[in-house]
Parts: sequence; C-alpha cells; structure tokens
Amino acid sequence: MNNHTLKLVATDLDGTFLKNDKSISKENLEILNSLGEKGILRVVATGRNLKKTMEVISAEVPFDYIIFSSGSGVYDCLQKKLIYHQNLNQQVVQQIADFLVGLDMNFHLFKPVPENYNCWFHRGSTACSEFERYFDFHLSHSEPMPLDHKLGSEACQFLVVFPDNPGSFNLFKNDLENRFPDVKVVRTSSPLDTGFIWMEIFHQSVSKGNGVKFVCDALQIDPAHTLGIGNDYNDLDLLEFTNYSYLVDNGPQELKERFLCAPSNEESAFAKAIERYID
Repeated sequence: MNNHTLKLVATDLDGTFLKNDKSISKENLEILNSLGEKGILRVVATGRNLKKTMEVISAEVPFDYIIFSSGSGVYDCLQKKLIYHQNLNQQVVQQIADFLVGLDMNFHLFKPVPENYNCWFHRGSTACSEFERYFDFHLSHSEPMPLDHKLGSEACQFLVVFPDNPGSFNLFKNDLENRFPDVKVVRTSSPLDTGFIWMEIFHQSVSKGNGVKFVCDALQIDPAHTLGIGNDYNDLDLLEFTNYSYLVDNGPQELKERFLCAPSNEESAFAKAIERYID
C-alpha cells in the first residue's frame, strides 16, 4: 500500500486505543499526529457517550470525528458540533420498557442523543450486583423511571445486564429482535471487568460501522481506503465495514480468526497496526 491509499482510520477506545488505566501511549499519540500530517482522517468509534468520551480524549488529542454511543451520534471535532444522531422513537421505547418491566428485569434506559449521558433506571425484584455497581460511576446522571412507567420520550438505548451465559443471551436477543423489528441488539463485555455480558438495544440502523459509513459518504471516501481496529463484539460492524480490520490481542479468542491481528492495547496496538501503512 502506498502512502496515499489510506484515507481514514477508525478506532475503538477502551481496550483498544486506550491503555487499561485510560491513558494514551506515546506511540499511539505520535502516530495519530502522523496520520493528520498525511491528511488521513482520524475517527473514534466508541460505545461511550460523548460526555464520557471527552473525559478521556481531550481537545489536544487530534481526532477529527467521534462516533459515540456505538453509532448513535457523530461529532465533528473541528467544527465542534453534532452532525448526525439516531434515537429509538417514543412508541418503541415505551413498548420495550413495558416488556422489560413485565419481565421484572434490571435495566438502564439512556435519554435521547445528545443528552444520553443521563438515564432512567428500573430496579427489578431480583438483586444484581453488576446493575448496582454501574451506579458507582453514573449515579449523578441517573433517575428512577416514573412510577407509572410512562416515559413520553425518545431514547438512545437500553442497557440490560446478563450473567455470562452466551446461550441465554442469544435466545433473548433473538426474541427481542423478533418482537421489535425496529431495533438492533448488541453484545458487549462488561467494562467493569466482572464477567457479565451487557445487552445494548439501539435503533436498527445504529452501529459503529454505519457511523464510519456516514463519514465516508459525507466526504466521498471509498471504504477500500479505510482501516479499523477494535477489541470486542460491539466492534464487529466497524470491522466488517473497514477494508483493513484489526482485532487486538486482548480481544475474544473466537473473533481473532476473523480479522487481522494486532498486539494488545497495553502494547500500543493502534500504532502497531497502522505504522506499516504509512511508513
């Protein structure tokens, strides 16, 4: 590949671009600057909302676009403005909320983009340590669902916590997608490192891959000239969209055989995956 072929690089944050302590390695920052010097677009594609993304990516870290909340929104860093968003509509939100309440499940429901760092929550009658642990870093932005469970609002996404049982997760995922054809159900590993599976429910068009596609379409970039790097199941749409797609060594074993291999996030995986294309 010559220096002028790569046009856009998209990376996940946690477990990929960031080290485990949420810092950025010198190598990753240097290659991010090199990409900018060569006119190659630098894109974050993260499950974090925009507020939480800004907590780990300061204005001095030179990304061009942020695809946040797994593709629910796209933010232009240069113009400092939201350029795309997609929420679940009010009717679907209410139907899913009623369904989950009827099953007595613990879940969080995030308000519409761009205010989706705020959320409602419903606490079922069966205690769940993972559900309670989530409040440790989100309590100030959480409020209980109304007593009548009537929300009257769009929403960005639902978050439902599952024990580490992929079989039961997939059965429930299939049931939800059959009942509610307007949604997409995404699996992700718990960022709290507790072994639970997180189920995220979005509008059917939401994905990191579609977020990158939005940027490519807007700027007339052929996907053949894109590179993506991720570490988990919620990066699948991203890695299936980009032409050169890398999974870091700390990612799930079952995904490694599907993509190119990069070192772990602790070993500057982002820089190592890209350097061969821009030297």
